[in-house]
Amino acid sequence: MFAYIARRVLIMPFLLLGVTVLIFGMISLLTPDERLALYLREVPRNAAQAQTLIRKYGLDQPFVVQYGNWLLGREVEDPHTGEKTIAGGVLRGDLGWSKTGSDTIANVISRRFPATLELALWSIVPIIGVGIGMGVLAAVNHNKWIDQALRVFSTIGNSFPVFVFGLLMLMLFYAKLGWFPPDNLSDWAQKVVMDPAVFTRFTSLNTLDALLNGRLDVFFDALRHLVLPILTLSYVNWALLLRITRTAMLDALQQDYMLTARAKGLREKVVVNRHARPNALIPVATVAGFTVVGLLNGVVITETILNYPGIGSVAAQAAAQLDVLTVLGFALFNGLILLIANLIVDILYGVIDPRVRLS
Repeated sequence: MFAYIARRVLIMPFLLLGVTVLIFGMISLLTPDERLALYLREVPRNAAQAQTLIRKYGLDQPFVVQYGNWLLGREVEDPHTGEKTIAGGVLRGDLGWSKTGSDTIANVISRRFPATLELALWSIVPIIGVGIGMGVLAAVNHNKWIDQALRVFSTIGNSFPVFVFGLLMLMLFYAKLGWFPPDNLSDWAQKVVMDPAVFTRFTSLNTLDALLNGRLDVFFDALRHLVLPILTLSYVNWALLLRITRTAMLDALQQDYMLTARAKGLREKVVVNRHARPNALIPVATVAGFTVVGLLNGVVITETILNYPGIGSVAAQAAAQLDVLTVLGFALFNGLILLIANLIVDILYGVIDPRVRLS
């Protein structure tokens, strides 16, 4: 098992390096003048000033040199004091300036990611638990009315666009019934959370911080605002997990060892829970893992439709405003999240299925 994990960990830096080369390659498709406009908050006054800045930041250098400067930073000299400092550098956390967020991209990500993380954490249990549970239930009741009803449910879920379902949920539960509003906090709760005199931000997760501060009113308000995003995300992912789990369970239930277990006189409940389900969940684990990864990367459509202030909604705003540097910065961050999550999924897959470790 140690060798299996070590191989996965050793591969990660090379994969991350490949992601950075791909992202920088996209930036390099632009001309030096266009790239200069991406990095600066103010446009140069004339062409001569632009050329001076291009030489200063090395935007006229060969690709390899520019990539090194972008990745590690570049030494620049202050014209007034002569002091040399390192400017930029993705590995130093400098992803550039976000025109959409009017702040550095790193600050925009650090400000928006906790909301996406909170949504993902609250969505994991209902998505995976209910989705897999419905798949097992459908397989055990193969061709019965429960199976037929769940298959219809899955078909509707797969054919429904996310934005349509999100809008329907918004119209019903907010516009019509007024139960679950969009955004992540009510105005009064937002004022409480932003007041350091009465509320301490331990984790930047509203629900957890509310509990740590003993503010149940803020906790339930934050939870109320999470219902619509969780419901929208869950319905779409339930359909996928239900179909995959049902197929895997049906395959497991038809194996020879299942006939042997029944022939030994084991109860059907024991046969299903102890023998069929663990083997059926092996392929489902990969899909469930990447479902969670998708949540961490920010669900762009769901966050945008429901006005949820996560990382996905600000990425959509940046794309709409043609803020190329911000979009690529988020792509790099999402690539990092994907690689880490992929490593965790691989390790868990090895734990679940010993055949993967031995191969």
